[in-house]
Amino acid sequence: MTTPRKPLHFNAFVMNTNSHINHGQWRRPDAQQTEFNDVNTWIELARLLEDARFDAMFFADVSGLYGDSDADYEVYVRHGLQIPSNDPTVLLGALAVVTENIGLALTSNVMQNHPFNFARQVSTLDHISNGRIAWNVVTGMQDNGARNYGLPKLTDHTERYRWAEEYVEVTYKLWEGSWDEGALLKDKENGFYSDPSKVHKIYHEGERYRVEGPHLPSPSPQRTPLLFQAGSSGSGLAFAARNAEAVFIISPTPDAARVQIAETRRLAVEAGRNAEDIKFFPGLSFIIGDTEEEAQEKAREYDRYVSVEGFLAHSAMVDSEGRVYDPETPIKDVDTNTTKGFLEWAALAIPDREPTLGDLVRQRANVNRIVGTPEQIADELERWQDAGVDGINVINWVIPGSFAEFADKVLPVLRERGLAQKDYAPGTLREKLFGEPRLNERHPAAAYRGAFTTGPTTWDEADEQRRADAQEEAQTTRV
Repeated sequence: MTTPRKPLHFNAFVMNTNSHINHGQWRRPDAQQTEFNDVNTWIELARLLEDARFDAMFFADVSGLYGDSDADYEVYVRHGLQIPSNDPTVLLGALAVVTENIGLALTSNVMQNHPFNFARQVSTLDHISNGRIAWNVVTGMQDNGARNYGLPKLTDHTERYRWAEEYVEVTYKLWEGSWDEGALLKDKENGFYSDPSKVHKIYHEGERYRVEGPHLPSPSPQRTPLLFQAGSSGSGLAFAARNAEAVFIISPTPDAARVQIAETRRLAVEAGRNAEDIKFFPGLSFIIGDTEEEAQEKAREYDRYVSVEGFLAHSAMVDSEGRVYDPETPIKDVDTNTTKGFLEWAALAIPDREPTLGDLVRQRANVNRIVGTPEQIADELERWQDAGVDGINVINWVIPGSFAEFADKVLPVLRERGLAQKDYAPGTLREKLFGEPRLNERHPAAAYRGAFTTGPTTWDEADEQRRADAQEEAQTTRV
């Protein structure tokens, strides 16, 4: 007897901009992402996705332009390539009040907002949405973004993750430790809105932040939002293993995904968590036809709109002066480390001549897309599930059409196979995905629950406590 399959989770991977991932598709007559400034574009999409029982809307974001900060940025503006773009944090407030069950995930860079203010914003959104907020923790990847926040350039990669560790530590202290359970009373008869003995300052002092607290919002339904992370480097995997509940991966094949998933789960166990404490979501796009021939014809139509220049700009394939390379440039003439890993792959695909950057982009544009009938797509998603993935971040070609077609044609087949949920589970986003309303005790944030009950009451006491802790740690190390 065949073992029943578990439902996959499905997120709509979007961005509050014109051209997010599949560059050039905004020019299609049926593409409505050009109207991203209109809140109704997103309200209508959110309702469509919720009716289809998508688990979440996952909003990407950036804090600056791609490419060299000192180079001309005409290509980005001309293509609407993530400029203009709007703040997803603000948009989620609007979507929270027109939906009831779908999760709402925002991307926020650790350098773009002070952790005290960010923690307050997220708690507010979690209250408004009744516990449906997720945070995709990122460390930034644009020099221009770093300059927008007063830095001379993007901080070193490893250092950015050290920065992120302190950033999340501050937010964990505020979300999990500043307010004890039962602190909020609303006691009109005795005149106590909250219990002062259960609301605590955190007195955090680290390399980058000094935060007194207390957290201004009372505990939201999840306290800490569901935590996403998308790094694939060594530092990124280690950070995800310690902190993430869900990891967004970009992998060319199920087998490659299997390797990354296994490594991250291994690191999670080393960090004191369970392997199953993290769910994995590859990003995939879909071209759907009632027949295979129809799907392939639609794929050729989408390929007509592919912007090679847009993909090159997004990949930051620029020359020594910061200009985006001409698409006809032979790969062997490209002086950047970002393309070397794809050279052999492109050469195999074009065996009879020297491959160009345009060839490389066209090959990359076909990666992570599945073309076929709903049944063929379901077969392929079974392969991904067998590789260990827990869900899919569905990447659109056009909004709302890509999601509407997936909902109408693919999800019914997936539900027949047990691969998609038929209805939402009750509760918060974390309850829907993990069956628990709060972070489990194995997560590092849980260590701050009750940590400030008998803590210091002034900065002087906090400093004295830190010195004592440091001396005790040093003594332990010597022993």
